Amino acid sequence: MRIPRSTAVATAVAVVAGALVSVASPAAGATDRPTPGPQAAAVARAEAAMASHAAQLGVTERQSSSVRDVVTDADGSRHVRFDRSYAGLPVLGGDLVVHLGPDGSYRGADRAASTDLAVPSTTPSVPKEAAAAQANGELVRAVPGRTTVQQGAQPQLVVDARSGKPRLAWQTTASGTDYLGNPVARTVLTDARTGARIDAWDGLETAAGDGASLYGGTVPLETTASGSSYQLKDPTRGNTYTGDAANKTDLCFGSICFSRAPATLFTDADNHWGTGANSDRATAAVDAQYGTNTTWDYYKNVHGRSGIAGDGKGSYNRVHYGSNYNNAFWQDSCFCMTYGDGDGSTFGPLVSLDVAGHEMSHGVTSRSAKLNYSGESGGLNEATSDIMGTLVEWYAANASDPGDYLIGEEIVQPGFGKPALRFMDQPSRDTKSADCWSSSVGNLDVHYSSGVANHFAYLLAEGSGAKVVNGVSYNSPTCNGSTVGGIGRDALGKVWYRALTVYMTSTTNYSGARTATLKAATDLYGAGSAEYAAVAAAWSAVNVG
Repeated sequence: MRIPRSTAVATAVAVVAGALVSVASPAAGATDRPTPGPQAAAVARAEAAMASHAAQLGVTERQSSSVRDVVTDADGSRHVRFDRSYAGLPVLGGDLVVHLGPDGSYRGADRAASTDLAVPSTTPSVPKEAAAAQANGELVRAVPGRTTVQQGAQPQLVVDARSGKPRLAWQTTASGTDYLGNPVARTVLTDARTGARIDAWDGLETAAGDGASLYGGTVPLETTASGSSYQLKDPTRGNTYTGDAANKTDLCFGSICFSRAPATLFTDADNHWGTGANSDRATAAVDAQYGTNTTWDYYKNVHGRSGIAGDGKGSYNRVHYGSNYNNAFWQDSCFCMTYGDGDGSTFGPLVSLDVAGHEMSHGVTSRSAKLNYSGESGGLNEATSDIMGTLVEWYAANASDPGDYLIGEEIVQPGFGKPALRFMDQPSRDTKSADCWSSSVGNLDVHYSSGVANHFAYLLAEGSGAKVVNGVSYNSPTCNGSTVGGIGRDALGKVWYRALTVYMTSTTNYSGARTATLKAATDLYGAGSAEYAAVAAAWSAVNVG
């Protein structure tokens, strides 16, 4: 079955945050939205399929489910993604995708957990106060320098079914500020029976009319007329807008924010925004708005997805966040992008096009596979944002910021010591990322375990060996000594997007990503196609398979 394009319709909003470089920050929850009318029949059939295949899918009477997302293929096939709870408790790794044919018939399912979700008891032996203390200690250990921990973390009982036998756990997000006053947070899973630490991860999934931008030259902008002036709000892209955070920061406890830095809408008298210099606060706003617009256009025009959530609604940007803040992040809790100005030595303002595409792609992930932000799944989460952010940059075809396979090359300053944050052709060039899969990859920080998938993506698009692409020199080795031929960026994007939105789940690891992308290649090009063979060869070239 060859499917040239899929249309994604989001049916739930997950609260998760995303950041460019390795830090800690506010974390996640979930908010359901009603199932859209046109999708109701598909959801009903998917629910019926879960009931009739309950034993096969590990579905029991004590479980309940909610729809997260529905993807509709051009031929009418639908893929309905569910989150599940057990005895009223959210289940980490409880997500599953039900696949329906054009006639609504059941075609199979992919699920994050291979067992049922039952735990012996839903009554914790460990008090929540102990879990909160463990999370606070984890935050202090994870963030370099002096950290001020905010009291009041609220542990939540969950079932952890991500790997092995499901167990009752406390999920706690500890929040605070680092020595510069910037917000940090750490989400910790504590075994609710023994008190043992199960896992921990950062809450921020990182990277960092016309307008004169910092990095992209003069760029077109759609704005809104308001009396005699203009607002930096785009009515053609879901009313996406950009505001000034006034160098303030958020005050949040976990996923609950008591105060937020502002997002005062930028206005202009003549609809010519910015000067191309940092001294004009509107200049960074131009880059941010341009990045949002281009990312919107890429997903809509290439993948048929209208907006980050697939619902046609725009997000918003905050620029000038904090003081010398060396990061950028996406947060589902505000459905917004936030950009720091950098310290001028390590990073400049973190508003470059590939950064915007990277961070907003975390929003797409949170509304589709919702890949866990730890272990190999976390590396795939980060790699997804690197891959899609890179494709956004290529899609823009901007001569002032030409497409490349470098991450963050525009924002790094001499103090960083390297020409980019990450290098997709040979990730180890950053001295920390992995080129090849090994059994220890999942122990790396997610920004470095992402290297395996980034390397795969480069090889799939361009092939192995030394070459010059768009004026930049690359030299991509393979881990198995093979020679790999590329099939182009267009095919890479289509395969990865379909794998993400149709087949990957929250617990997908590298082996699962190989399976998901091969399924996607089969759907798009056929099982005997050159594209299918190239996907298999590229994974083998990074030791996956």
